Amino acid sequence: MVHAWSAAQVRAAEEPHLDAGEPLMARASAGLAEGVRGLLRASSSWPAPVVLLVGSGSNGGDALFAGALLAADGCPVTVVPTGSRVHEEGLEAARDAGAVVDDPVAWSTADGAARRLAETGAAVLLDGVVGTGTSGSPALRGAGRRVVEALLASRGAGRLPLVVAVDLPSGVGPDDGSVPDDAVLPADLTVTFGGRKAGLVLAPGSALAGRVEVVEIGIEADLAAMPPLVTLPD
Repeated sequence: MVHAWSAAQVRAAEEPHLDAGEPLMARASAGLAEGVRGLLRASSSWPAPVVLLVGSGSNGGDALFAGALLAADGCPVTVVPTGSRVHEEGLEAARDAGAVVDDPVAWSTADGAARRLAETGAAVLLDGVVGTGTSGSPALRGAGRRVVEALLASRGAGRLPLVVAVDLPSGVGPDDGSVPDDAVLPADLTVTFGGRKAGLVLAPGSALAGRVEVVEIGIEADLAAMPPLVTLPD
C-alpha cells in the first residue's frame, strides 16, 4: 500500500526534530542533490548545468543547499530567485560553491526564458518555487508565476530541460492534488522528504509529479504513528 500524509501532519512530525536541532534541511538537500545526480547520470550528462528556481520558503532553501552540493561536484549552477526573499544561509552556501544569481526578470517572458535556457545550457530545472507551506489556493503568484509561465511558453522554442520538483511540484495542492490552473512545471522527478504528500498521489496533481523518490530525513517513525490522509494500492 502507498501511504500519504497532509502538510500539517508532516509539519507536526518535523517539529520535535527541529526543536532538537536536527539538520532536517541538510538531510533533505543532500537527498535532493543525489536525486538530481541520478537523473543526470541516467541521461548520460554528468556533470551538467542546473538552474534553481528559488522561492521564499523552505523548499527554496532545500534547492539552494542542493545547488551548493551540485556546484561543488562541478555542475554550473544558476540561481533564479522567485520570491520576496531567499534563504540567506542557503544562498551563501550556493555562492561559495560557485553558483551565480540571475535576474528573474530575464526569465519572465517566453523569449527571455528560451534565451536564458540556451545560454545556461540547463540540463535540469530545480523547482523550489513553493511547497507544502502554501496556504489557501496553491496557484502560483508574482515572480514565480511569471517565470513558470514563461518557461512553459518557451517550449515552442524547444523541449524544456528535465524538471525536478522539490517536495511537490509548485502549484499543486499538497493535501488534495488540486491544480487550479496550468502554471505548473510538470516534473520528471519529485524528490519528497520524510513521506509522500497526499497531493503527490491524488489526481490531477499526481500526473504532474513524475517519478516520486522519498528521502528519509528522520521523521519517518513519527509519520508512521499518524493515520495517513490517503492510502492507495501500490
